[in-house]
Amino acid sequence: MQGQPGRTPEDRTPLRVTSPKTRAAGLPAVASSVKHGVRRMGVRRTWKTLRTVNQQEGFDCPGCAWPDPEHRSGFEFCENGAKAVAEEAMSARFTPEVFGSKSIDEWASMSDYELGDLGRFTHPVMRKAGADRFQSIDWDDALDMVGKRLMGLNDPNRAVFYTSGRTSNEAAFLYQLMVRQLGTNNLPDCSNMCHESSGKALGTTIGIGKGTVRLSDFPKADVIVVIGQNPGTNHPRMLTSLRDAKRAGARILHVNPLPEAGLERFKHPQDYMRMDLFDDQLADLHLPVRIGSDAALLHALQHLAIAEGAVNQSFLDESTTGFDAFSEARQDVDWDRIEADTGLERSRIEQAASMLNESKATIACWAMGLTQHRNGVAVIQEVVNLLLLGGHVGRPGAGFCPVRGHSNVQGDRTVGIWEAPSDAFLDRMQEGTGVEMPRHHGYDVVNAIRGMERGDVDVLMAMGGNLVSAAPDTDRTAAALGKVGLVVHVSTKPNRSHMIPTIGDVLVLPCLGRTESDLQDGVEQFVTVENSMGIVHRSQGRLPPASKDLRSEPWIVAELAARMFGVDEVPWNEFTQDYDIIRSLIEASIPGFDDYNNRVRQPNGFELPNPPRDAGQFNTPSGRAGFSLHGLPELEPQHGGTHVMMTLRSHDQYNTTIYGLADRYRGVKGNRRVVFMNATEMAERGWKTGHRIDLVSHWTDGERRSDDWLLIPYAIPRGNLASYFPEANVLVPLDSTAAVSNTPTSKWIEISFAGHQAIDEEE
Repeated sequence: MQGQPGRTPEDRTPLRVTSPKTRAAGLPAVASSVKHGVRRMGVRRTWKTLRTVNQQEGFDCPGCAWPDPEHRSGFEFCENGAKAVAEEAMSARFTPEVFGSKSIDEWASMSDYELGDLGRFTHPVMRKAGADRFQSIDWDDALDMVGKRLMGLNDPNRAVFYTSGRTSNEAAFLYQLMVRQLGTNNLPDCSNMCHESSGKALGTTIGIGKGTVRLSDFPKADVIVVIGQNPGTNHPRMLTSLRDAKRAGARILHVNPLPEAGLERFKHPQDYMRMDLFDDQLADLHLPVRIGSDAALLHALQHLAIAEGAVNQSFLDESTTGFDAFSEARQDVDWDRIEADTGLERSRIEQAASMLNESKATIACWAMGLTQHRNGVAVIQEVVNLLLLGGHVGRPGAGFCPVRGHSNVQGDRTVGIWEAPSDAFLDRMQEGTGVEMPRHHGYDVVNAIRGMERGDVDVLMAMGGNLVSAAPDTDRTAAALGKVGLVVHVSTKPNRSHMIPTIGDVLVLPCLGRTESDLQDGVEQFVTVENSMGIVHRSQGRLPPASKDLRSEPWIVAELAARMFGVDEVPWNEFTQDYDIIRSLIEASIPGFDDYNNRVRQPNGFELPNPPRDAGQFNTPSGRAGFSLHGLPELEPQHGGTHVMMTLRSHDQYNTTIYGLADRYRGVKGNRRVVFMNATEMAERGWKTGHRIDLVSHWTDGERRSDDWLLIPYAIPRGNLASYFPEANVLVPLDSTAAVSNTPTSKWIEISFAGHQAIDEEE
């Protein structure tokens, strides 16, 4: 099956399994950071780069969006942040000559890890329709070609413009303005596949689609609930905040099907320099719920809060609606079903409830473990219900904390990367820019793939990202992409999406990375980003660009738009001279960016308005926070599967970027085509570590099969499985999505076993 479009080939190294770790970070994290840095960048470049990441005069880490503390250390990065920096600042170069030396089929036969190891793009390249190799193309020719094809469309809605969350505010704002001046809202982005459920759930209940806590709230919390999230791998700098909160007296409740090293014990690497040799226990209680049973747990916790009088009645009366109906619905719960759904004993749930009911300030943190379910919006609204009962919003040490992945995914949405903007947003944008805004909502990611599949998309432009590997139903997504007449990638490095055979032309336009100096007309420029807690701050790279032929993302968009529209309506030619001009236009077009250029130059940037947090105000039709009523989801497979599988990251990857073939915390090395399965279930079947298995996913539209996976016994509930993405994305049905948000259900895949055999003893 290697070489098939959209498939991630099987790794070619043997599997090695050791016991999972019970402590995160520490000296192994230091060693891993140095190893990756030196391997990719060399000693001198590693030192220079890691000394400037997340510093006030440096660049924002291209990894996660966890906020920076006000008082930063000289080494303000985590292990996976160091890996992300090394991937971007690597010394290897992927020149047009190298790219053209092999056919698309040959490149496609390589794994995602192998592709990522090839190096940085150095010059624009093109693969013409019918050709099997890329060749060099000049910037002017490339941009002229794209501009003419876009302006030649008989309907602007036949173009789709995808965005990755690493794009800066300045680039994202120009990108959405160009797209809307063209006349479409087809702006799908990676939010559609991750925190879209959070935005939809929070927007309708508390009036803002973002979190409501500051970093300074963590040490003030009594209880922090970490639910459906693995910060040790996905947001490692969060562990420092959890440690500080724990030392200040907070208790931590961890809700997740798998135990995670980062929530067991944590050792900050810099503690060794202070002669602090002890680590910290983080989670006080781990509830290993069955996949998809978070709603059942939350129903029980809500019931116990009401039954024990742990409610803030004055807050409920003054600031909420719907409590009476909600309270009546939670007067009783079916404990037999709660225990069956969650796999937990009632006493364990009551232990968690006691923690919460005694708390005067609770923070709830979550990520894709909640959002990527059929009931993703509903279950997050159950989290809202739980915190509203105690009035845990708009007070120090309390509130909602959806933890974002990509470093500026929240900022991109703030400045307009949004396929379904409100009329109020478009009105303000139109007033600020003078461009008439299209009003018809556009494609999200899932609908964009469907549109390509139907032949309704003539041009796809991707500002960063790796759509084919990130999206669900990998083979179907790749086939859909193959039907597009022109595909344009703005990228720093090669990835699987570049290697998909298409009926039309493919362009790859190489851009600067976060780590690199951006010189426009002889003047150093900086860009801005927004972190998970609504802080907008500067980012300025210092390294020399990987090639003189790289261009910044704002430059690429502005130059393309100038060719398409001229400069009479929008001064596209001015934006490449001084990014302050872009920020002034953002200020005029989007609320909350007043005095943008001055405030963002302040140390640590500035906060965007957040009415629930700042003033206890809720921008809902009633002016109050709203309770929601939802039933419990069915947790048994409904379409022929025997197990439910979720996808997750290894510790050696960030989203679709694979740093290596190891998952140190889970004790896996050498192979990524693995499936974690309940150890007792495996023993009952006579299956041992490394047992080969073929997987079939089941959905209403049929089956999807993926062969040659290796089983690993693990502490995961019976009936549940876990595997790494992007390898397992081929099994995620495109049409299995969350209600309301249309987010793919990557945490709920119905699976059966098609065939199996014992692993070769020599392996």
